[in-house]
Amino acid sequence: KMLVKTKAIVISALKFQEKSLIVKCFTLSHGLKSYFVRDAFSARKSNQKIAYFQPLTILEIEAVHKNKGTLENFKEIKISHPYWSIPTDIFKSTIVLFLSEMLHHSIHEEEANPDFFAFLETALMWLDTHDQIANFHLILLMEATKFMGFYPEDSNPNFDFFEMREGIFVPFETVSCLNKSHTFLLKKLLELRFDSIEILFNSKERQALLTIIIDYYSLHLDGFKKPKSLEVLVEVFS
Repeated sequence: KMLVKTKAIVISALKFQEKSLIVKCFTLSHGLKSYFVRDAFSARKSNQKIAYFQPLTILEIEAVHKNKGTLENFKEIKISHPYWSIPTDIFKSTIVLFLSEMLHHSIHEEEANPDFFAFLETALMWLDTHDQIANFHLILLMEATKFMGFYPEDSNPNFDFFEMREGIFVPFETVSCLNKSHTFLLKKLLELRFDSIEILFNSKERQALLTIIIDYYSLHLDGFKKPKSLEVLVEVFS
Protein backbone atom coordinates (compact mmCIF):
# COMPACT_ATOMS: atom_id res chain seq x y z
CA LYS A 1 0.00 0.00 0.00
CA MET A 2 1.12 3.51 -0.63
CA LEU A 3 -0.43 6.85 0.20
CA VAL A 4 -0.38 8.99 -2.92
CA LYS A 5 -0.96 12.73 -3.20
CA THR A 6 -1.50 13.83 -6.77
CA LYS A 7 -3.53 15.87 -9.19
CA ALA A 8 -6.05 13.86 -11.19
CA ILE A 9 -8.38 14.54 -14.13
CA VAL A 10 -11.72 12.72 -14.02
CA ILE A 11 -12.15 10.65 -17.19
CA SER A 12 -15.38 8.85 -16.34
CA ALA A 13 -17.71 8.05 -13.45
CA LEU A 14 -19.86 4.96 -13.68
CA LYS A 15 -22.75 4.37 -11.30
CA PHE A 16 -22.35 1.10 -9.42
CA GLN A 17 -25.36 -0.44 -7.68
CA GLU A 18 -27.52 2.21 -6.05
CA LYS A 19 -25.22 4.62 -4.32
CA SER A 20 -21.67 4.01 -5.40
CA LEU A 21 -19.43 5.11 -8.24
CA ILE A 22 -16.44 3.72 -10.06
CA VAL A 23 -14.36 6.70 -11.06
CA LYS A 24 -11.63 6.54 -13.66
CA CYS A 25 -8.97 9.24 -13.35
CA PHE A 26 -5.90 10.19 -15.31
CA THR A 27 -3.49 10.94 -12.47
CA LEU A 28 -0.34 12.99 -12.67
CA SER A 29 1.62 10.49 -10.59
CA HIS A 30 0.43 7.11 -11.95
CA GLY A 31 -1.42 7.59 -15.23
CA LEU A 32 -4.81 5.89 -15.40
CA LYS A 33 -6.34 4.70 -12.12
CA SER A 34 -9.81 3.53 -11.13
CA TYR A 35 -11.34 4.30 -7.74
CA PHE A 36 -14.31 2.97 -5.85
CA VAL A 37 -16.46 5.65 -4.20
CA ARG A 38 -18.91 4.17 -1.75
CA ASP A 39 -22.09 6.16 -1.05
CA ALA A 40 -21.29 8.86 -3.58
CA PHE A 41 -24.96 9.77 -3.66
CA SER A 42 -25.68 10.00 0.05
CA ALA A 43 -25.80 13.40 1.70
CA ARG A 44 -23.87 12.30 4.77
CA LYS A 45 -20.52 11.84 3.09
CA SER A 46 -19.97 15.46 2.24
CA ASN A 47 -16.36 14.85 1.17
CA GLN A 48 -17.29 12.63 -1.77
CA LYS A 49 -20.04 14.54 -3.47
CA ILE A 50 -21.01 13.70 -7.01
CA ALA A 51 -19.93 17.20 -8.08
CA TYR A 52 -16.30 16.15 -7.85
CA PHE A 53 -16.73 13.57 -10.57
CA GLN A 54 -18.10 15.56 -13.47
CA PRO A 55 -16.22 14.89 -16.74
CA LEU A 56 -12.68 16.31 -16.86
CA THR A 57 -12.85 17.96 -13.43
CA ILE A 58 -9.31 18.59 -12.17
CA LEU A 59 -8.89 17.26 -8.65
CA GLU A 60 -6.26 17.13 -5.98
CA ILE A 61 -6.49 13.76 -4.32
CA GLU A 62 -4.99 11.72 -1.55
CA ALA A 63 -5.52 8.07 -2.21
CA VAL A 64 -4.39 4.68 -1.04
CA HIS A 65 -2.95 2.74 -3.97
CA LYS A 66 -2.53 -0.99 -3.58
CA ASN A 67 -1.36 -1.25 -7.22
CA LYS A 68 -2.79 -4.72 -7.60
CA GLY A 69 -4.95 -3.92 -10.59
CA THR A 70 -7.98 -3.61 -8.31
CA LEU A 71 -10.03 -0.50 -7.57
CA GLU A 72 -8.22 2.02 -5.39
CA ASN A 73 -9.71 4.25 -2.69
CA PHE A 74 -9.72 8.01 -2.17
CA LYS A 75 -8.86 9.41 1.25
CA GLU A 76 -9.22 13.10 0.50
CA ILE A 77 -10.54 14.96 -2.53
CA LYS A 78 -10.66 18.60 -3.41
CA ILE A 79 -11.21 20.43 -6.66
CA SER A 80 -7.94 21.84 -7.93
CA HIS A 81 -9.36 24.37 -10.40
CA PRO A 82 -13.08 25.02 -9.95
CA TYR A 83 -14.46 25.65 -13.43
CA TRP A 84 -16.07 28.99 -13.95
CA SER A 85 -17.93 28.64 -17.25
CA ILE A 86 -17.74 24.98 -18.36
CA PRO A 87 -20.66 23.71 -16.22
CA THR A 88 -23.08 26.42 -17.38
CA ASP A 89 -22.10 26.87 -21.02
CA ILE A 90 -23.85 24.30 -23.22
CA PHE A 91 -21.13 24.41 -25.91
CA LYS A 92 -18.31 23.93 -23.41
CA SER A 93 -20.03 21.26 -21.34
CA THR A 94 -20.85 19.32 -24.52
CA ILE A 95 -17.23 19.56 -25.68
CA VAL A 96 -16.01 18.34 -22.29
CA LEU A 97 -18.42 15.41 -22.28
CA PHE A 98 -17.30 14.42 -25.76
CA LEU A 99 -13.58 14.78 -24.96
CA SER A 100 -13.92 12.76 -21.76
CA GLU A 101 -15.40 9.92 -23.81
CA MET A 102 -12.65 10.17 -26.41
CA LEU A 103 -9.99 10.05 -23.68
CA HIS A 104 -11.80 7.20 -21.93
CA HIS A 105 -11.28 5.10 -25.05
CA SER A 106 -7.75 6.39 -25.70
CA ILE A 107 -5.79 6.42 -22.42
CA HIS A 108 -4.99 2.96 -21.10
CA GLU A 109 -1.54 3.20 -19.55
CA GLU A 110 -1.10 2.80 -15.84
CA GLU A 111 2.05 4.85 -15.94
CA ALA A 112 2.72 8.52 -15.43
CA ASN A 113 2.74 10.80 -18.47
CA PRO A 114 3.33 14.19 -16.83
CA ASP A 115 3.65 16.07 -20.13
CA PHE A 116 0.30 14.77 -21.32
CA PHE A 117 -1.25 15.61 -17.96
CA ALA A 118 0.13 19.17 -18.03
CA PHE A 119 -1.12 19.61 -21.60
CA LEU A 120 -4.67 18.51 -20.69
CA GLU A 121 -4.77 20.59 -17.52
CA THR A 122 -3.62 23.73 -19.33
CA ALA A 123 -6.03 23.11 -22.21
CA LEU A 124 -9.04 22.66 -19.92
CA MET A 125 -8.23 25.83 -18.00
CA TRP A 126 -7.93 27.63 -21.33
CA LEU A 127 -11.35 26.34 -22.41
CA ASP A 128 -12.88 27.54 -19.15
CA THR A 129 -11.65 31.10 -19.60
CA HIS A 130 -12.06 31.74 -23.35
CA ASP A 131 -14.97 32.24 -25.70
CA GLN A 132 -13.57 31.38 -29.14
CA ILE A 133 -13.89 27.65 -28.68
CA ALA A 134 -15.39 26.28 -31.90
CA ASN A 135 -12.15 24.49 -32.87
CA PHE A 136 -11.04 23.59 -29.35
CA HIS A 137 -11.92 19.88 -29.38
CA LEU A 138 -10.39 19.41 -32.84
CA ILE A 139 -7.10 21.02 -31.81
CA LEU A 140 -6.97 19.18 -28.49
CA LEU A 141 -7.54 15.78 -30.10
CA MET A 142 -4.84 16.32 -32.71
CA GLU A 143 -2.34 17.65 -30.15
CA ALA A 144 -3.12 14.72 -27.85
CA THR A 145 -1.84 12.30 -30.49
CA LYS A 146 1.66 13.67 -29.79
CA PHE A 147 1.48 12.15 -26.33
CA MET A 148 -0.08 8.92 -27.55
CA GLY A 149 2.48 8.40 -30.27
CA PHE A 150 0.63 8.87 -33.55
CA TYR A 151 0.85 12.57 -34.35
CA PRO A 152 0.98 13.15 -38.12
CA GLU A 153 4.54 13.16 -39.42
CA ASP A 154 4.80 16.45 -41.27
CA SER A 155 8.20 16.21 -42.92
CA ASN A 156 6.52 16.56 -46.33
CA PRO A 157 3.76 19.09 -45.72
CA ASN A 158 3.64 19.94 -49.44
CA PHE A 159 2.29 16.54 -50.42
CA ASP A 160 -1.41 16.58 -51.27
CA PHE A 161 -2.64 13.42 -49.56
CA PHE A 162 -2.61 12.26 -45.96
CA GLU A 163 -2.07 8.54 -45.46
CA MET A 164 -4.17 7.67 -42.40
CA ARG A 165 -2.56 4.35 -41.45
CA GLU A 166 1.03 5.58 -41.58
CA GLY A 167 0.19 9.08 -40.39
CA ILE A 168 2.25 10.71 -43.16
CA PHE A 169 1.69 13.03 -46.11
CA VAL A 170 2.25 11.35 -49.47
CA PRO A 171 2.41 12.57 -53.09
CA PHE A 172 -0.23 10.22 -54.52
CA GLU A 173 -3.53 8.82 -53.35
CA THR A 174 -3.68 5.31 -51.89
CA VAL A 175 -6.62 3.40 -50.49
CA SER A 176 -6.22 4.67 -46.90
CA CYS A 177 -5.62 8.31 -47.86
CA LEU A 178 -7.70 11.36 -47.26
CA ASN A 179 -8.67 13.10 -50.49
CA LYS A 180 -7.06 16.40 -51.44
CA SER A 181 -9.62 18.72 -49.87
CA HIS A 182 -9.74 16.78 -46.59
CA THR A 183 -5.94 16.70 -46.49
CA PHE A 184 -5.96 20.46 -46.95
CA LEU A 185 -8.38 20.84 -44.01
CA LEU A 186 -6.19 18.65 -41.82
CA LYS A 187 -3.11 20.72 -42.66
CA LYS A 188 -4.94 23.88 -41.66
CA LEU A 189 -5.96 22.25 -38.38
CA LEU A 190 -2.40 21.15 -37.59
CA GLU A 191 -1.26 24.77 -37.79
CA LEU A 192 -3.82 26.00 -35.26
CA ARG A 193 -3.25 26.69 -31.58
CA PHE A 194 -6.01 27.23 -29.04
CA ASP A 195 -5.69 30.98 -29.27
CA SER A 196 -5.52 31.17 -33.06
CA ILE A 197 -8.15 33.84 -33.47
CA GLU A 198 -9.31 33.03 -37.01
CA ILE A 199 -12.37 30.83 -37.07
CA LEU A 200 -11.16 29.18 -40.31
CA PHE A 201 -13.70 26.38 -40.60
CA ASN A 202 -17.41 26.43 -41.28
CA SER A 203 -19.60 23.87 -39.52
CA LYS A 204 -19.48 21.46 -42.46
CA GLU A 205 -15.67 21.50 -42.49
CA ARG A 206 -15.58 21.05 -38.74
CA GLN A 207 -17.87 18.08 -39.12
CA ALA A 208 -15.54 16.59 -41.76
CA LEU A 209 -12.53 17.12 -39.50
CA LEU A 210 -14.28 15.48 -36.58
CA THR A 211 -15.00 12.41 -38.70
CA ILE A 212 -11.38 12.33 -39.88
CA ILE A 213 -10.07 12.54 -36.30
CA ILE A 214 -12.35 9.78 -35.05
CA ASP A 215 -11.32 7.55 -37.97
CA TYR A 216 -7.67 8.36 -37.30
CA TYR A 217 -8.02 7.40 -33.63
CA SER A 218 -9.85 4.20 -34.62
CA LEU A 219 -6.97 3.20 -36.90
CA HIS A 220 -4.29 3.83 -34.27
CA LEU A 221 -5.85 2.70 -31.00
CA ASP A 222 -6.89 -0.85 -30.18
CA GLY A 223 -10.47 -1.23 -29.01
CA PHE A 224 -11.36 2.38 -29.73
CA LYS A 225 -15.11 3.06 -29.78
CA LYS A 226 -16.95 6.03 -31.23
CA PRO A 227 -18.21 8.25 -28.41
CA LYS A 228 -21.95 8.13 -27.70
CA SER A 229 -21.95 11.88 -27.14
CA LEU A 230 -20.84 12.48 -30.72
CA GLU A 231 -24.41 13.08 -31.92
CA VAL A 232 -25.01 15.65 -29.18
CA LEU A 233 -21.84 17.45 -30.15
CA VAL A 234 -22.82 17.53 -33.82
CA GLU A 235 -26.27 18.76 -32.86
CA VAL A 236 -24.99 21.55 -30.61
CA PHE A 237 -22.45 22.78 -33.16
CA SER A 238 -24.51 22.50 -36.32
